[in-house]
Amino acid sequence: MEDKQPHIQLTSEINVEDAIIVGDPARIDAATPLLQEVEELAYNREFRSITGRYKGKKILVISTGIGAPSTAIGVEELKNIGVKRIIRVGSAGAMQKGIDLGEMIIAEGVVRDDGLTKNYVPKAYPAVPAINLLLKAKKYAPTANYGIVRSHDGFYMDNNAEVEEFWSKKGIIGADMESGALLVIARQRGMEAMSILNNVVLYQEDLSEGVNDLVQGESNVASGEKATLNLALDILAD
Repeated sequence: MEDKQPHIQLTSEINVEDAIIVGDPARIDAATPLLQEVEELAYNREFRSITGRYKGKKILVISTGIGAPSTAIGVEELKNIGVKRIIRVGSAGAMQKGIDLGEMIIAEGVVRDDGLTKNYVPKAYPAVPAINLLLKAKKYAPTANYGIVRSHDGFYMDNNAEVEEFWSKKGIIGADMESGALLVIARQRGMEAMSILNNVVLYQEDLSEGVNDLVQGESNVASGEKATLNLALDILAD
């Protein structure tokens, strides 16, 4: 097809306006039981996709891998095939004490501490979600953790603990690697977007333990993953 996208390997023939993006291709398996009439679409590199129906609404679920660059590719190519609304359902590390494993962190804004988005807009440009999607989130999940998230590019820098402490003191509630890119690019391309995150790392606790729990499907983290997917589906079907 003329508009087949080189990375996601999809065309406008799928005829869908609403999408959930996830980082891990394995998270597609977690989304599948929540949908009806599921159809496997494509799997190229980190981009694995399905469509299904939720409360009658056709929704695309697609993985985009880790970090801003691959997320940006996914968002750009989704725009090219007619997607108008995107919700990121991903994982995050808490940046404040008292946010437990499996709790939802929902971005009201994002600190753009990545290397990519400055190539789209100046650093002064805010990364914020679509207000109508955010209001629907507050309707369905009023007790979630709402606040500002920081999107960054890596975990293993020598000064990582110092940087996290700085941003925690500024009131940042969570950290991920993709939300800033999603929100900036969606705004530039006339799309509506928001980010719903599942906390997989307690603040100042071991990163590997939390991420391994997510991979292995441990109870609190796995429950949080399902809850974030359900929330995104409810918002898009509203």
